[in-house]
Amino acid sequence: MTTTTASTTLGRVHERTPSTFVHDTLVVFRRAMRLSLRNPVWAIMGLLQPVLYLSLFGPLLKPLAPALGATNAYQLFVPGLLVQLGMFGALFVGFGLISEWRDGVIESERVTPAPRSALVLGRVLRDVLVILVQGVVLVVTAYPFGLSAPFWGMVLGIVSAALLGAAFASLSYAVALTLKSEDALAPLLNGVALPLLLLSGILLPINARSAPAWLNRLSDINPLKHVVNGIRAEFAGNIVSSTALWGYLITALLVGFGLWFGTRTFRHEDG
Repeated sequence: MTTTTASTTLGRVHERTPSTFVHDTLVVFRRAMRLSLRNPVWAIMGLLQPVLYLSLFGPLLKPLAPALGATNAYQLFVPGLLVQLGMFGALFVGFGLISEWRDGVIESERVTPAPRSALVLGRVLRDVLVILVQGVVLVVTAYPFGLSAPFWGMVLGIVSAALLGAAFASLSYAVALTLKSEDALAPLLNGVALPLLLLSGILLPINARSAPAWLNRLSDINPLKHVVNGIRAEFAGNIVSSTALWGYLITALLVGFGLWFGTRTFRHEDG
């Protein structure tokens, strides 16, 4: 869809009905989805990384499972990979937004009466759908390796990862629209992502038994650690345990903050 077409489509939606938030969101979503289907490299590469971890690192974890308090190593490992998928599958989507801004697409959307939240949410829904599909493929791929988990626990885990992706996608769009430079965005995202990832315990659980006290305390302030632990509780069948509930709560807070910040940035840039 060209810049003019994007603006015209959103404008026509507003001419048809006074209640347009859902329509505007779907218009933006469909356009973003078409762009992804035309160039699926991001989705494929986003899935390839956790599958490689599953294939090359997973077997090394099996002998360590009893020491980590698990009977099935992949109940620990796959939830961590889902969080990694939700994080890295969404954290770098801002690069595409910078390209759209440079091509004038963002400005053409802003001249319409479309709510700024719809401009963000339409793109985020595309990212959530991609992560959902990737999560399903990852879990199905993990079964031949030995994953054993209750069905609803896996469903909740995949949904949690997709919602986490919504939070990171919203933040990525906001930061990208603020910086408007790939050269500035790349080091910033990498600088934030690496410590968050290492302190989340996605590969090995971080707790009092497995880590020094200072590292355990430092990881406790990382919200991703609690999301990972929550998904691990879900994969163990403890979907209403305190660990799982903390994971749900923190995921919801991250999504709420991400959407608020993304929408606020779109509105601020209008000025």
